[in-house]
Amino acid sequence: LQYGIVLDAGSSHTAMFVYKWPADKENDTGVVSEHSMCDVEGPGISSYSSNPPAAGTSLEHCLNQALRDVPKEKHVGTPLYLGATAGMRLLNIADPQASDAVLRAVAATLKTYPFDFRGAKILSGEDEGVFGWVTANYLLENFIKRGWLGEWIQPQKKTLGAMDFGGASTQITFETRDTIENPRNEVMLKLYGQAYKVYTHSFLCYGRDQVLKRLLSKLLQTESYQETVSHPCWPMGYNKSLLLSSIYDSPCTEKERPSLALNTTVTLVGTGNGNLCTLHVSKLFDFTNCSFSHCSFDGVFQPKVSGNFIAFSAFFYTVDFIQTVMGRPVHLPSDLKDAAETICATSWRELLQKAPKLEKRLPDYCAVSTFVYLLTTKGYSFNNHSFPNIAFQKKVGETSIGWALGYMLNLTNMVPAEKPSSHKSMLYNYWVILILLFVVTTLTSLVTAICLLRHSKSSII
Repeated sequence: LQYGIVLDAGSSHTAMFVYKWPADKENDTGVVSEHSMCDVEGPGISSYSSNPPAAGTSLEHCLNQALRDVPKEKHVGTPLYLGATAGMRLLNIADPQASDAVLRAVAATLKTYPFDFRGAKILSGEDEGVFGWVTANYLLENFIKRGWLGEWIQPQKKTLGAMDFGGASTQITFETRDTIENPRNEVMLKLYGQAYKVYTHSFLCYGRDQVLKRLLSKLLQTESYQETVSHPCWPMGYNKSLLLSSIYDSPCTEKERPSLALNTTVTLVGTGNGNLCTLHVSKLFDFTNCSFSHCSFDGVFQPKVSGNFIAFSAFFYTVDFIQTVMGRPVHLPSDLKDAAETICATSWRELLQKAPKLEKRLPDYCAVSTFVYLLTTKGYSFNNHSFPNIAFQKKVGETSIGWALGYMLNLTNMVPAEKPSSHKSMLYNYWVILILLFVVTTLTSLVTAICLLRHSKSSII
């Protein structure tokens, strides 16, 4: 077996994935799988802007696990990558020097390990979207697969669209035959000899945590930054005091920063008003400006969604909460809308009784469910016909869906542009044919022997 390690440095936390594949099958498909994973304790690396060395130190526990998970003799040949996403993209906008210092600090830590360190970099939003799409379709064998005789087969099934919802950004990526009017949204890929025209867009500041900050900012603005402000998306019976600095510490909210001192405290009181919550969350989108034939929101071109989609990360966790904790199905947009309204109308005490282990995230499910409803229906234009084609999933088999696997497959050239030669397949075919001949010969011999035995017994009688 061979191994590869990817650190997914997200805005809210870092996850380490160790992948494995048979050593002699580097250019095959469907053979890379998740060997193990580790969640780094503490926040994302972008949170260490004032103390960059601590960003490197935070990774050590998981890297030490990787030392155990990958056999010692394989350490030197195991590629190690770190990719940072929207949290670091935001830090890079706010303070490029701090962002460089954090990347240098994590690289310094990664270099002390015996793996083949191949760099720590910030991914663009488009890369994040496309690599997530590659991961999902690779795992589902939508690009290419082996036939039972070992020959390469281009499956007749279509590729799947991918929707990712992180802490600081959200991505939508899908294959389309339509004209992509904005070249920035078009990616042409050639995988296994097949060309794919893919639409992708990443919306910075539309990840879960940044949406919640932007919502808080809008609510404070509406009520003129009073000491006590009602929060229609928080449950009745829940209130919390916050420093303004915790809301306006991001490029996503800084344009709305008030002239008040940032150490000012405001108290937000939950009112559990679903209709008012929807009104405020919808103000986070701009559905009016569009210079193309069709836009999703904020003036961004998007062709009509088509085919099946897989929605992972916070999309999955939100819908999973609705289904498992609230006990509600999500098949149609109206199901999602009704579920969001039910969550918003549920008191803090009731929510705590239903899911005490989720206490930290519980107050925000009303806002996040409402946001997911508006994003998918008003934003991406999923309707009663297309919404049921979305599968809310976090894994395919035992492997997590996200950009990390696609990123590693790309950097290690394990998804070639051309269709793999059939040389190995032919060799494989001969083995299969030989085994089949052996089985047939053995069975024929057995049947012949049984017939002879019966014949000899009847002759004796």
